[in-house]
Amino acid sequence: MDASAIPAETRLRRSRKRRPVTEIACEYVFRPLAHLVVVALLPVRVPPPAVVLASAAAGLGGAASLAGGHLVVAALLLQLKTVLDNADGQLARASGRESVLGRYLDSESDLLVNAAVFAALGYVTGHLWLAVASFLALTLVLGVDFNLERLYRRERGEEREAMPAAEGVAGALARVYGVVYAPQDKLVETFVESRLRGATPAARLAYHDRATIAMVANFGLSTQLAALGICLPAGHSIVYLWLALGCGLALVPLALRRDLLLRAVPWKTRSGGDVVQPKTEPACGP
Repeated sequence: MDASAIPAETRLRRSRKRRPVTEIACEYVFRPLAHLVVVALLPVRVPPPAVVLASAAAGLGGAASLAGGHLVVAALLLQLKTVLDNADGQLARASGRESVLGRYLDSESDLLVNAAVFAALGYVTGHLWLAVASFLALTLVLGVDFNLERLYRRERGEEREAMPAAEGVAGALARVYGVVYAPQDKLVETFVESRLRGATPAARLAYHDRATIAMVANFGLSTQLAALGICLPAGHSIVYLWLALGCGLALVPLALRRDLLLRAVPWKTRSGGDVVQPKTEPACGP
């Protein structure tokens, strides 16, 4: 059946990304706008990777406008970037054309745009090192967001590959992902497993809590660019840099909170099988 012939309500439901939590700005602002783009593109069979490239072009245009001092234009282009960034995945799901090419292209184009935007922010604010620190913090936040949700799903029996196999162009992008993102994926997973060594199933579920996933999800890229879109026209670019840095720092109390959740339930077993509470385990760290 032609995807364009499917009723609009069914297409909207099919295009919804399955997540255990909601990123509010994405769900209630950008996703409905992206759906309008999907409705327009479905009949003409635009390939989803083309929308990824259009999203990247809008983002890079926003970064160039920002560097040129055109703050309102930059803000608008970055919101367009976010709409298209949501539309590519929705279009792929609605048309049944999800692919590893789109997955890797999306991740790597987002990183490129983010680097350009923060370089422009460093240029216009004169605070290059703050921009670098904020960029690194945001990159960490986005990686933690992806991996905590992936691990949350895995703990509940839904396996999701961090780095699916790919060939051809997608394979080349996968190799780039392996250099840029895979070490961060491994770092997050290693840290999480170090906290859960010897934990019972109940303790593991307590640690992989939905509230933490929800909080980190709302530090996501759609929310970040919405906040930047507010700061730029107001002439407060530097405020956004501190906000992005603050999101990175907020990961520390969230990690401590998860340790408290872990310690609140029986979590280690002796060889005889009896369950004991941790006594001298540090609050964080491996």
